[in-house]
Amino acid sequence: MTRSWRGIFTILLTPFHDDRTLDLDSLRREVDFVVAAGVHGIVSPVNSSEFYLLADDERRQLVEAVIAHVNGRVPVVVGVGASNASTAESLTHHAREAGAAGVIAMPPYVLRPSADVMRDYFARIARVADGLPVVLQNAGGEVGMPLASSVVIELAREIPAIRYVKEETAPASHRISELLSLGGDVLDGVFGSGTGGRHLLNEWRRGACGLMSGCHLVDAQVRVYEAFASGDEAAARSALYRQLPAQNLWSLLGLGLAKEILRRRGVFTTAVCRRSVPALDGADHEELDRALELVREDCLSLEGVA
Repeated sequence: MTRSWRGIFTILLTPFHDDRTLDLDSLRREVDFVVAAGVHGIVSPVNSSEFYLLADDERRQLVEAVIAHVNGRVPVVVGVGASNASTAESLTHHAREAGAAGVIAMPPYVLRPSADVMRDYFARIARVADGLPVVLQNAGGEVGMPLASSVVIELAREIPAIRYVKEETAPASHRISELLSLGGDVLDGVFGSGTGGRHLLNEWRRGACGLMSGCHLVDAQVRVYEAFASGDEAAARSALYRQLPAQNLWSLLGLGLAKEILRRRGVFTTAVCRRSVPALDGADHEELDRALELVREDCLSLEGVA
């Protein structure tokens, strides 16, 4: 039986060379960076990893590289979401064989599935996962299909392998409360909404078991979690507030900003994205300088910051 997951399960961003091919050397540095930061688990590839712009073979290559380099230091939860059950099934089989601790999937994200199609999709993932916990990612936005809390719990009751939910539909804090009220007996936990961890204290106070969000300031997020878990909510709030300017800037400018932070921190070689993102101008870089200065004390290193 897998020990219940709690804490910061950080999402790896996918590093690319200038020609947009996978940069596996940067990926391995990213793994070492987040483990050194004290994360409780790693998640990849999901939305923040640009999984929808990776070929299936690239997804497998990435998963193999991550699990091999983690080498058992923390659990790795592999994203297996797909547009159809057959592909999700194949990716789940690969994740299990590669050594994943669990898998995470949204519902099929291209065409809205019927209830029967969605039930079959998750049932097939669960069957191939063969005992690994399944995290149901309940996401809206560009590629998600948000589900009502009652539907999520119904799926979890019908498919016992669904042990966790990553709740991202707005307002996620209310959804977390609903899920735990409706199905706290069938779930091992509900992870918070991501969004750079801007709402994590609200979510944790409502009973969330942890956070799944991008890793660009993961050491600062770990500091918030550790203070909160030790009962020092005042210190947790102070640490959270120090990172809000950087996370708000990320919310405004998107994935390219997060990758620029990792580039500045010496983790990535480039800030290249496959998805279209705004180019950072001089004023953006000045704002980022100021925002990172506020969070410097919470981070392992920010040597690359001007």
